[in-house]
Amino acid sequence: MIASGIDFAYPPENAALQERIAADQLLIAEQPPGTEPLARHFPSRNRVIAGLSHGTVVVEAAPRSGSLITARRAGDYGREVMAVPGSPLDPRAQGCNLLIREGATLIQSVDDVIEAIGSIDARMVREPAQRFDMAIPSAEAGEDDRSAIAALLGPTPVAVDELVRQSGRPPAAVQLVLLELELAGRVERHAGARISLL
Repeated sequence: MIASGIDFAYPPENAALQERIAADQLLIAEQPPGTEPLARHFPSRNRVIAGLSHGTVVVEAAPRSGSLITARRAGDYGREVMAVPGSPLDPRAQGCNLLIREGATLIQSVDDVIEAIGSIDARMVREPAQRFDMAIPSAEAGEDDRSAIAALLGPTPVAVDELVRQSGRPPAAVQLVLLELELAGRVERHAGARISLL
């Protein structure tokens, strides 16, 4: 899964690897062709990765990193969240240690990962009972959206669904604004899909 259009290789030195994956495996891009990789596309890409995966393993993460956002998204989707512990003196391990403290599975080897997610066999993969064709909502957010959603936030945690209801904005736009605020270090996520200002 890449955070740009299918015709961009990022970082450029991975162009040959990306081409090989596209030829031999599967390369997925949510952004339309011609879209350059921008910082705001990475959290969106990571939410798809978290949703497609049986579990997420975080190896190193600073307290405010994209890896923690991905892990929290995986938890929201009911996926297994796993983390490799590290020294409490190492800032790169603080995020993993925080995840473990919050209930993530402690991982020390690949055997721990296999134990946590179980085996995957053909019986777990099935065709959907019916096909769902639906329009994909736009994930763009304008300044009006940002202002309206930020005005609804305060120090008391509020449910994301409530923000959607009160703001009257599309859920995709609300989620994008919340991701932008989280990356800027202005909000904190809480259990139960709730969020508050820092």
